[in-house]
Amino acid sequence: MHRYERQLRNVGMSKLHGLRHAYAQQRYLELTGWKAPVAGGPASDSLTTDQRTLDKKARAVISQELGHNREAISAVYLGR
Repeated sequence: MHRYERQLRNVGMSKLHGLRHAYAQQRYLELTGWKAPVAGGPASDSLTTDQRTLDKKARAVISQELGHNREAISAVYLGR
């Protein structure tokens, strides 16, 4: 990790955690067909029952792909 961070600094880049946010939001769009709440999509409380089911599944997939086991972590990237 230190090598990676040093290489980023050498080319003038840092704080690439935003790439994880971008990935999560793009993946959410791919899996659900609509933008994540944090990106201007509908809030969870405005979704239909079927959409909520899909939302929950998408969040679980994204959380796992990002190396987490808790959906609450994906909420940081996607919003509610």
